[in-house]
Amino acid sequence: MSTIAEPAISPAAHTERPGPRTSFLDLPFDRLDRDGALAALLAAPAEERFRYLVTPNVDHMIRIADDPAIARLYREAWLCINDSRILTLLARTCAVDLPAVPGSDLVSALLTHPELPADTPILIVGGGEGLAQAVAALCGLTRVEQIRPPMGLRKDPAALAATVEAVEARPARFVILAVGSPQQEILADAIARRGRARGIGLCIGAGLEFLVGDRRRAPAFVRALNLEWLFRLACEPNRLARRYLVEGPRIFRLVWEHRRRSA
Repeated sequence: MSTIAEPAISPAAHTERPGPRTSFLDLPFDRLDRDGALAALLAAPAEERFRYLVTPNVDHMIRIADDPAIARLYREAWLCINDSRILTLLARTCAVDLPAVPGSDLVSALLTHPELPADTPILIVGGGEGLAQAVAALCGLTRVEQIRPPMGLRKDPAALAATVEAVEARPARFVILAVGSPQQEILADAIARRGRARGIGLCIGAGLEFLVGDRRRAPAFVRALNLEWLFRLACEPNRLARRYLVEGPRIFRLVWEHRRRSA
């Protein structure tokens, strides 16, 4: 269980959400497709208080079910966008319409959007060396910075605080948090609660690595068949076998229990 403290006031209470929400597995999701999510991101004033977007998938939903403190990070996000086509299918069995907008697709579309000025300040938190330069060159952006915090932010309060201050010291319209879940959500929440930063945080995991080609993305036809997880498993079996084959199937029990409670 995480040791994240429960706050008295949520920063989300001070920000306006762009549209209706729907609940699935006790988590409120914004019912936005990719174009709707992009419109919300591009319309949000850059000078407003920092808020963040989360993109839960099956792995995240299992973690949320196990840990109320982690669940809070998702419930209090400004936007909660479904990352998983598998969750879309499972939600359908519960008569819930839950559009899927993979975070990798969303961040790629955002950074290459024609309405995004080339000089928009972008800050990448995490990722490999040279990621900022690769993103800038690929997307035609001129103000992309990167900070690379140490591993284990979740269990290192000093490193977490230092990373929050580093983000505050580099004002950006979009702060792309790519330090893995749940570190990126913990970091986003910590930045929001300090109340000093501006802009929008995007918790998108490996989305930028797919964008620049550091990791292979499943072909479009594989994604259309809802088999991207199988492609990723084949590419990274040592890292993903336990997640997909041992822990992941718990989602079916969570959905079954949800259906029983909702009946």
